Amino acid sequence: MTYEILFSPTGGTMKTANLLTKEFSADVRVVDLMDRTADFSAIPLTQEDLCIVAVPSFGGRVPAPAVKRLSRMKGNGARAILMAVYGNRAIDDTLLELKDVLTQAGFRPVAALEAVAQHSIMPQFGPGRPDNQDHRELMDFAKQIKEKLSCETSEDLTVPGHFPYRAYNGIPMKPKADHGCIRCGHCARHCPVGAIPQDAPNHTNTKICISCMACTAFCPQRARKVSPLVLIPAGLAMRKSCKGRKPNQLYL
Repeated sequence: MTYEILFSPTGGTMKTANLLTKEFSADVRVVDLMDRTADFSAIPLTQEDLCIVAVPSFGGRVPAPAVKRLSRMKGNGARAILMAVYGNRAIDDTLLELKDVLTQAGFRPVAALEAVAQHSIMPQFGPGRPDNQDHRELMDFAKQIKEKLSCETSEDLTVPGHFPYRAYNGIPMKPKADHGCIRCGHCARHCPVGAIPQDAPNHTNTKICISCMACTAFCPQRARKVSPLVLIPAGLAMRKSCKGRKPNQLYL
């Protein structure tokens, strides 16, 4: 069985992972790490399974809820293709942390890649990605990974990153509801950490919010936004590190 294990708040990680996953199988079981109610320890993995595990890079790290939920899984020797998706800046220690988490959970990392998607908070960075060029590159990556899988080598996978991991204490960009909020509750249902009360979805617990922007993506009224007083200067500060077209990278 092929599994696609995803933490994709705004859809960019999922879109990118899908381009790779479809090259391996048309029969895929999706595991949604955004679901804070799921029992991830009950997923029946075996060493015959192939898992594409895709997460976004949050400040050069794996999102904390994804770490906790992956740690509850029982890999049982399942082969894992690691995927760190980032918004045209850098992945820093994301792949190394993901590899460590999966190894400790009993997975067998066999390949890894970093891929660019449009930035989830500032779409001016990596606009339109993954695009056609990304698709072609991911298809080529899939071919190379298949060749490695056919050899069944036991060589340890090396990925970029450093330990201790890069410090990450969150960011101040917390989306809030504006006057257009109709209190439908879509945002509360999709928040991966429960930062939005179901009975008062026009509020946000900023101490819990991880700035993943899922609420902005799922709001049918587009009534959840980050204050431009925070967003504009942050975009200017990141302009240098996010300029140009960053490449996708494969590690075997």
